Amino acid sequence: MPTNFTVVPVGDVGDGEAEAGGSKPVSLDQIFREEKDADTSQGPDSGDDSRRESSPFITSDNSIENYDGKNMALFEEEMDSTPMVSSFLNKLSNYTNLFPGVCEDEEGEDDGRRVAPMVPQMGTFIGVYLPCMQNILGVILFLRLTWIVGTAGILGSFAIVFMCCICTLLTAISMSAIATNGVVPAGGSYYMISRSLGPEFGGAVGLCFYLGTTFAGSLYILGTIEILLIYIVPTATVFKGSNSDAMSNNMRVYGTCCLLLMALVVFVGVKYVNKLALVFLSCVILSIMATYAGVIKTLIEPPEFSVCLLGNRSLKNENFEICAKIVYIKNTTVATQLSSHFCNSQYPNATCDEYYMLNNFTEIQAIPGLLSGVIKDNLWGDYGPAGMVIEKKSQPSVSPEELPEEFNDIYVLNDIATYFTLLVGIYFPSVTGIMAGSNRSGDLRDAQKSIPTGTILAILTTSFIYISCVVLFGACIEGVVLRDKFGFSVKKNPVIGVLAWPSPWVIVIGSFFSCCGAGLQSLTGAPRLLQAIARDGIIPFLQVFGHGKANGEPTWALLLTVGICEIGILIASLDDVAPILSMFFLMCYLFVNLACAVQTLLRAPNWRPRFKFYHWTLSFLGMSLCLSLMFICSWYYALVAIVIAGCIYKYIEYRGAVKEWGDGIRGLSLNAARYALIHLEETPLHTKNWRPQLLVLCKLDSELEVKHPRLLSFTSQLKAGKGLTIVCSVLEGTFMTRGEDAKTAEQNLKAALATERTKGFSHVVVSSNLRDGFSILIQSAGLGGMKHNTVLMAWPAGWKQARDSTARRNFIETVRETTSAHQALLVAKNIDHFPGNQERLTDGTIDVWWIVHDGGLLMLLPFLISLHKVWRKCRMRIFTVAQLDDNSIQMKKDLQMFIYNLRLDAIVEVVEMHDSDISAFTYEKTLVMEQRTEMLKQMQLSRTEREREIQSITDVSRGSIKRKKCYRVEAPPLNIQSIPEDEAQLIHDRNTASHTLMADKATGAPPDRVHMTWTKEKLFHEKNKQRESMGNVKDMFNMRPEYESLNQSNVRRMHTAVKLNEVLVKKSHNAQLVLLNMPGPPKNKKGDENYMEFLEVLMEGLDRVLLVRGGGREVITIYS
Repeated sequence: MPTNFTVVPVGDVGDGEAEAGGSKPVSLDQIFREEKDADTSQGPDSGDDSRRESSPFITSDNSIENYDGKNMALFEEEMDSTPMVSSFLNKLSNYTNLFPGVCEDEEGEDDGRRVAPMVPQMGTFIGVYLPCMQNILGVILFLRLTWIVGTAGILGSFAIVFMCCICTLLTAISMSAIATNGVVPAGGSYYMISRSLGPEFGGAVGLCFYLGTTFAGSLYILGTIEILLIYIVPTATVFKGSNSDAMSNNMRVYGTCCLLLMALVVFVGVKYVNKLALVFLSCVILSIMATYAGVIKTLIEPPEFSVCLLGNRSLKNENFEICAKIVYIKNTTVATQLSSHFCNSQYPNATCDEYYMLNNFTEIQAIPGLLSGVIKDNLWGDYGPAGMVIEKKSQPSVSPEELPEEFNDIYVLNDIATYFTLLVGIYFPSVTGIMAGSNRSGDLRDAQKSIPTGTILAILTTSFIYISCVVLFGACIEGVVLRDKFGFSVKKNPVIGVLAWPSPWVIVIGSFFSCCGAGLQSLTGAPRLLQAIARDGIIPFLQVFGHGKANGEPTWALLLTVGICEIGILIASLDDVAPILSMFFLMCYLFVNLACAVQTLLRAPNWRPRFKFYHWTLSFLGMSLCLSLMFICSWYYALVAIVIAGCIYKYIEYRGAVKEWGDGIRGLSLNAARYALIHLEETPLHTKNWRPQLLVLCKLDSELEVKHPRLLSFTSQLKAGKGLTIVCSVLEGTFMTRGEDAKTAEQNLKAALATERTKGFSHVVVSSNLRDGFSILIQSAGLGGMKHNTVLMAWPAGWKQARDSTARRNFIETVRETTSAHQALLVAKNIDHFPGNQERLTDGTIDVWWIVHDGGLLMLLPFLISLHKVWRKCRMRIFTVAQLDDNSIQMKKDLQMFIYNLRLDAIVEVVEMHDSDISAFTYEKTLVMEQRTEMLKQMQLSRTEREREIQSITDVSRGSIKRKKCYRVEAPPLNIQSIPEDEAQLIHDRNTASHTLMADKATGAPPDRVHMTWTKEKLFHEKNKQRESMGNVKDMFNMRPEYESLNQSNVRRMHTAVKLNEVLVKKSHNAQLVLLNMPGPPKNKKGDENYMEFLEVLMEGLDRVLLVRGGGREVITIYS
């Protein structure tokens, strides 16, 4: 009968059921963790895990009642890890990325019961468009844009505005792509950058964005105080005087007081700041509308503001009403108030300024209007040094022969030196604030739709406002008035206020409240950004700033923000703070573009933005433009910002918490690694680029810890921290039963690598026996062009004392396999005696015994070792062996020349070894070796064979006659004599396998299942054979040394080992390290038992020995 499925439409979850989330993204594992914990901890089913595991299907009525998906019984056992789709969608719909709001924390308690926050309902206009407009339009528009237009000209100002607006527009496109690629929790730009570029870039750029937001607070506070002291209450100065120092000190005093007041407001309650935001935005909009209204009014009737010029020089119109030298009062000539600024008295014979005597006063209109044609005079810029008088170039004047060193205070002067790049740095803060929408992503109804639309519309709107203001200011206002930064020539009114209608006070009041609101917004946003960075835990020393009040307000972060903001206020100049602010925002925007470009080029499967109007070329253009603007604004500030970000990046890399956010830099690294691996494999490696890529074979103890940690120390010393290192080990068993042990062992290997400060990879495989495991590693470790070419292992010191020959056979087979794979082999004797990375050898030698040439590895290794600080002070000595027919003197000369051409510093010595008779000691060593080998062969009775013999005896003594007859009838077809020798060995190997024995013990199988082929005659035959073998062993101990019966090949090999050992001990017994050619194992496997004895004799009496066996290729060259 088919199963019926019912499709149920899933509706929206109620508003009251949504719970507030954190600032971090919630993965599916986190979404279901609570449900999984609840399922495993409640009800009587929690105690029936073993019963459920033993039953492959649901058989209990109780389990069926508690299980709500009766139609999904096939998937019942995996429900903990793979929940039902309905449950998944229910949990996902209940998840919200909304921050626990301040209003809910402070007002949402009723009778001790916490009210759940409402589902966000803000749309594009209220949630994104208006906040971006409020943050973009601000202090620079009202206080500096007219001055920028007058100084740079209409064309220069248009270029500045166009560059900055295009930069922010391209950044907004990149930001829209990132913001619509999944859910963006409240945290905005920092979250997007950190999750796209990783914790290192995210932390560095996040702190830069925090510093930029903090200095923005300083900028807005300085703008507020500038408006207050110059236009609203100019008499409220603490420090009197007209010089710049007095004004700077007043800015510092009032700025500090304003900062403390704003910080107190933010500390008391952010909800008041949020409620006043609309009021501040209204002030901005009214001010802009008043400006456009004033422009329209100039077509009808220009404002009645005039500017007084002496010759072509602009004058401060503060303390005079008449722009003339003399006036006629009752037919009497009287000197005007202006004359007192240029003459030492009011009498006709007074001494006056030369320029005053040569030129007359002229009064011109400050706002000629759109139809006046003043736009032609304002097309081009007029830059100058600090202290230069602002002049109207088209006005005729007579200059004195000698210019005074200091001009009169009555003139309007440049307070700073002006040039194009300075104006770019001052203007750029006016286009920042494009992140305001993404910062409110937790409050938006549909963030993926609202953020791109609202942000781009806000940028287009503000760009139109700025560009139109540039053109209208240049077309309506006189040039000398535009260049008057503070409006001294128009009776201390802001220049844009003179243009505005109906009164300049609209601009003054509107800009004042606009700056206050922007400053409060900066002091509100910056601490929360720092708190988000601190709570991510990527920068350890910032963790204290992640704490705050009980309602989540970042108290400590606010204190730090106030401290940094005070630094900007102490600078006391809006023009000096603006470039600093520009640097940090430009760096933030640069990395937003970089994140989008990287994600687009990598084409990661998770990169699926809903915003489709992006391209990597636009992101790259925006990134290039941001970097260019940084150095255009101020090259030294740009370098400082880059150094700060670089230091933070390196600090997070070395000391920060390890985070894996699926970032684009990780994907970029994978792509780069893939390209490099493929490229490396395309062409064979040249000798000049050869370096040991090590595969380190480690042994683990019973606790799965590294048995010889100094092997890893020697690895780092050998490589000087370069090249590939793969540290591996093998566990016996099956992966199903020892999978967790393999993970534990791999973690222990990584920990040992970190302890020994060795950079490399770790890998543990599980195999039925060690031999097969190491063989797999030698064949398959590495990837593509990054495969190992050298195997490093420790000498099996206890092979003689071992009960079986497994260690010896494993070692010899490893030597054979590395030779077959054309890989070099390094065997370290007494590895535990090697120096650690913290030790320093102050004296001694590294002795190289070059007996046979196998690629020059013996020459390269001591050079690499001597690069490490442990061996740096050790001298290198090279020994070679001369035979009877060799010219030792010529050999030494040739060797010295060869070493010189290799650019190595070493002492060369040739050791002469003449043919000599084989000593009795050699015969004795050979005899003992062969006797031991023969004895081991005779006594080599495995445990399985002993158990088989005991079981056979038991079967014979207890078996019945009928069973014996049955054996005799059934046995002949299966007796051991009828089994071929190879098949018998195969049966023996299978019966002695370790995992089979473990399985037998676990299942309780009877041990006699393999003894059906034994007959009584076979039993007596085997017992007699064992007695003869034991008798032969006893006879071996009574043998007399008959040297003539020894294997002469073994005698010659032993003779070579003994003679070489004598020379080695004589010359190198005090050496810190001895490197020696490693002879290969015999081709005939019958001589394997003697091979280890030869090596032991060769290394006898030496402490630290490194046996080296080349891989069959040249690894060092004399050519450049």
